[in-house]
Amino acid sequence: MTTFKEIRGTDILALSSDPSNPEIGQIWYNSSSGTLKGYKAVNAWASGGNLNTARAQLRGAGSSKSNALVFGGTTGAPVILTASESYNGTAWTNTPSMNTAKMGFAGCGNTQTAALAFGGITDPYVNVTAASESWNGTSWTNTPSLNTAKRNIDGFGTNTAAIVTGGSQAPGAQLFATESWNGSTWTNIPATIPVSNAQCSFGTQTAAIMAGAGPASNQTLSFNGSAWTTSPALLNTARNGAAPAGTQTAGLIAAGNPNTTATESWNGTSWTSLTNVATARRELGGNGIQTSSIIAGGTPTSGYSSATEVWTGLGTQTLTVS
Repeated sequence: MTTFKEIRGTDILALSSDPSNPEIGQIWYNSSSGTLKGYKAVNAWASGGNLNTARAQLRGAGSSKSNALVFGGTTGAPVILTASESYNGTAWTNTPSMNTAKMGFAGCGNTQTAALAFGGITDPYVNVTAASESWNGTSWTNTPSLNTAKRNIDGFGTNTAAIVTGGSQAPGAQLFATESWNGSTWTNIPATIPVSNAQCSFGTQTAAIMAGAGPASNQTLSFNGSAWTTSPALLNTARNGAAPAGTQTAGLIAAGNPNTTATESWNGTSWTSLTNVATARRELGGNGIQTSSIIAGGTPTSGYSSATEVWTGLGTQTLTVS
């Protein structure tokens, strides 16, 4: 009979508590509870309530699949949106709109009531902006602008501690600079990034991961608050414009360009392929944590999507000891 060690290359560990960052397929004995436990993908993607406005190039904020916000985007040239919507786990509700219509912009925020939107393209569809604004759960308020107007950018963090990086000012005019937001001003920091647009990032202002870039890439970068470092870990599916969720040691990305259904989790070291989303799409919005996240909108094979999918994610499951 094949042993667990022969399959996994290691013995089953006896631990006093569950590991904080287990790998998929890992099994351990919890000596405190007297149970054998393992880490596996539980549940999958499920359909949620549709957006009120189908759109692409939107951005999102939130803490879970039942606490989410999306804003901005486009329904096709020349329409660019200010529309903002909140999600309660069942349905989307229109909220007060942003002050500036945006697409190809960046957004971030770790709750439904605190978000930031910055940069991007505004009417008449070609103007690049440095405008930044903050959401407090009730209204959007203009905040000091980025130092450099840019589009096709990426951002992460919170509405008081954020990062924006990459992008361009015009086709072919790529940017590699990084700016930091402290809640009152944007500051250029000496942290150039080797990719310039449509990347997907998650984490905090001082600990983040970037995955993929345009054109489709499987590259992974880490950020420590002052510099970007190339990781040897590669995405299983090369892409850009995916939907992100999570932290530097527990992340998730889904879908992306070229249109894909691929979902992958990040454990701080490597990427693992998980259950696919139902509909392949790119330029979608996403937010949440690795175990409870949401994706919405985007561009499928044709048109613009209003579809929402929710993820219950990865979790521990107690195994029966025979």
